[in-house]
Amino acid sequence: MALRPAVAAIYQFARTADDLADEGEASPERRSAELRDYRRDLQAVTDGREPSARWASSVFNPLAEVLHQFRLPLPLLHDLLDAFEQDLHKSSYVDREDLLDYCRRSANPVGRLLLHLYGVGDAAALERSDAICSSLQLINFWQDFSRDGPQGRVYAPQTDLDRHRLNRGDLLACSDSQAARAMTRELCEWARQLMLEGAPLVHQIKGRAGWELRLVVQGGLRILEKIKAMHYASLTQRPVLTATDAPTMLWRALRMRAPINPKEVS
Repeated sequence: MALRPAVAAIYQFARTADDLADEGEASPERRSAELRDYRRDLQAVTDGREPSARWASSVFNPLAEVLHQFRLPLPLLHDLLDAFEQDLHKSSYVDREDLLDYCRRSANPVGRLLLHLYGVGDAAALERSDAICSSLQLINFWQDFSRDGPQGRVYAPQTDLDRHRLNRGDLLACSDSQAARAMTRELCEWARQLMLEGAPLVHQIKGRAGWELRLVVQGGLRILEKIKAMHYASLTQRPVLTATDAPTMLWRALRMRAPINPKEVS
């Protein structure tokens, strides 16, 4: 519980920046300007100066305490802002490596920041954290095909589209087809394998945080199951977790014993 305020401060920093980039009706130029202001406030508290009044009480005053107390790695916070800025100007990806580079800045920093708070920093833990966070980001993309298309965003890599003889317009129009479902199946399997690679991290995180991580892993895998159950038609339907999924996720979380067996978390 002692880490809760620090976790909350990091979450609020990331959530507010994401909202600046993605919520409301502001133009991309206005969003970009607000993110620059936000980054200046981050630099201000980093330098020991007062941030602007706009986000002081909600974001930067709490964050300043965490920065000082835990010596957070600042590049990770800037990576998050870089990813949110990229969302304003880039809406498609060449290949899977290109998309993973986005995940490296949009998702992986959160996991690494939390590991820093928990005092876990070995190379294997960091790699597993990156795998879990990237997988969660990818799962969110495949879950949100029906939302991202109308917003002009295509997160399926162009190489995957080409292999299935699809084009960007098919995803923008949320046009369901056997080819689209076949591509979605492959993308879901990619995300699943990443999650299984990262899953052993749950045994390195002690206490409540470790159990919460188990549920995060199982939640991601459960979304993939739901996409599979609807025959990968996520261009037209958006699967969500409900209260009825909780018993299954809890049972599977309890069964995640070391050494990890991929069949136990699938």
